[in-house]
Amino acid sequence: MQNEVHLEKNAIGLREVVFQSICSMAPGAAIAASIPFGSPFAGGALPLAVIFAFIGIFFTAASIGQLAKHIPAAGSVATYSAIGLRPWVGYLVGWAYAAVEILIVPLVMLQLGFTVAGEWHNESKGFPANSWWVFTTLGTLLIVYLGWRGVKTSAKVGTWLGFFEIAVFAILTVVLIVKAGSHNTLSVFTPSHANATGFHGWSGVFAGSIFTLLAFSGFEAAAPLAEESENPRRNVPRAIMTATICIGILYTLSTYAAVVTFGPDKFKDFAAFNGGAPWDAVAKGVGYFFFVLVLLAVINSTIANANAGANVFTRTAYAFGRIGAFPKSFGQLDPKHKTPKVALVWQLVLGLVIGLGLGAKYTPQTAFGIVATGLVVVVVIVYMVANIACIGYYAKHRKDERHPVLHILVPLIGTLFLLPAFFNAAGITGVPGLGFVAKIPAPLSYAVYFMAAWMVVGLVVMLVLRKRNPQVIEEVAKVHV
Repeated sequence: MQNEVHLEKNAIGLREVVFQSICSMAPGAAIAASIPFGSPFAGGALPLAVIFAFIGIFFTAASIGQLAKHIPAAGSVATYSAIGLRPWVGYLVGWAYAAVEILIVPLVMLQLGFTVAGEWHNESKGFPANSWWVFTTLGTLLIVYLGWRGVKTSAKVGTWLGFFEIAVFAILTVVLIVKAGSHNTLSVFTPSHANATGFHGWSGVFAGSIFTLLAFSGFEAAAPLAEESENPRRNVPRAIMTATICIGILYTLSTYAAVVTFGPDKFKDFAAFNGGAPWDAVAKGVGYFFFVLVLLAVINSTIANANAGANVFTRTAYAFGRIGAFPKSFGQLDPKHKTPKVALVWQLVLGLVIGLGLGAKYTPQTAFGIVATGLVVVVVIVYMVANIACIGYYAKHRKDERHPVLHILVPLIGTLFLLPAFFNAAGITGVPGLGFVAKIPAPLSYAVYFMAAWMVVGLVVMLVLRKRNPQVIEEVAKVHV
């Protein structure tokens, strides 16, 4: 069709694609909130939980990179799974992935709300601490505006925001490690300091890995921008691996610095310290200047993460909408900015409903934990399927390139290291050989039931589509580059 609008080709380069993945992981927000949320489970062994998640994500990133270099598609993991396994598998992965990414915005906007409101209240007692919803709402509106302006604008903003937050936490990490002096110890990389009630030893480490894994969620976010990036077959795999390695090192060192500063045996109380903003207090201990920088970095990170997550959701929804796997309206682009306008509207509505609704029902901090748990349950499944898809793709379509390490062993290792977080988040207990699984308490566990219901709906929709128009499901495997 002559007047058909497409995503803008060659709009962004390698740097912007790298920072799309970095910002999707939201290193500042992850260090300040996501990772510390694991401290009530892993205690002073939280750095070990970071390492465990890092290993699983590193190998999974390698698998996705191997797929991305041959399959440049806005559908990313959905398209990979459709081609590497079966189209219907790809459809279900896309259905799950859309839920994961749409949850990113309310997740980090909740953090923006309680962080800004809490610290403003701490500095000025006349400012109400329960005004978090104002900042959550304003942040969500900003994200949708950036998304509407186009990928060039949103990606460039993300690049600068991502660089700032990395620089702040990298400098503070070095300062804290130096200041720790004789308190530095490698024992935090063992289960010996996992001393939280009900979560001792490895059970604490694996329960904590739910939230350390959450911190890596989004590492693959470069992939959905393949149709808008320069040389996607080269740049997307490079971006995914570069972002994963750099942020994995930052997470490991910053968590270590926090533990040796706060004290390994007391670290199970870290998440609740300073009204749920522990890193702000740690930074104040170094100097007020660092406190201001950390606060700005966390605010910056939530915006960057939400921006990147919205980019991924809207592109995934667009990819499915244009083939009829989602309502056709999702395949509509704004003619001026070439952005998925209908998907952006849904991002706005659902982001506000989920964030404000759960925050009002519970507390914004508890709502953050609920959304985080649900997100991890689904994203781990998506990552494990992507690993298996890598094996299937090279077995079916690239036999001449297949390597036993890269295309069999690496995906299997990635899957193996993701399993404990999945079992813990999903609350799968009592299974022989899974004695390390400790049930996550309510209301965090409620998210599991919601995500299960979402996947059941997706299955029903898929079965209807296969009966009425089976070609739609087959289209999930189509590459548009």
